Amino acid sequence: MCPSTQTIHFLTVALLFLLTACGNPEIQTMEVTATAYNSVKAQTANDPNITAWGDTLKPGMKAIAISRDLLDSGLHYNMEVSIDGLDGKYIVLDKMQRRWTQKIDIYMGKDVSKAREWGNQEVTIRWTPPVE
Repeated sequence: MCPSTQTIHFLTVALLFLLTACGNPEIQTMEVTATAYNSVKAQTANDPNITAWGDTLKPGMKAIAISRDLLDSGLHYNMEVSIDGLDGKYIVLDKMQRRWTQKIDIYMGKDVSKAREWGNQEVTIRWTPPVE
């Protein structure tokens, strides 16, 4: 038995509605202070290659640490983030001490001079929240 044209139209409209309602969430943006950090003992509490979530950092990785208040803003572990002015996507792999707010720390391997050159900048970060 073949479905009627009216049934097919109804199913098409229903599917389009569901796709629109569950579509891509809006890109979130936020202005934050961005500093840089390295895998060196002087900058960490414990092993300089291990993040607060237990990941191992290696030079060349595009990783960031976030201040813990950003977890309440929709950022979370292993999320991809774009940083205006920098190429590619960075992954949230680390979190900062509780004293920091509205801040990210960009991982720069062992290149301390590159991190110092970066300094302290205001940047816009962008991410897409996960679909629930």
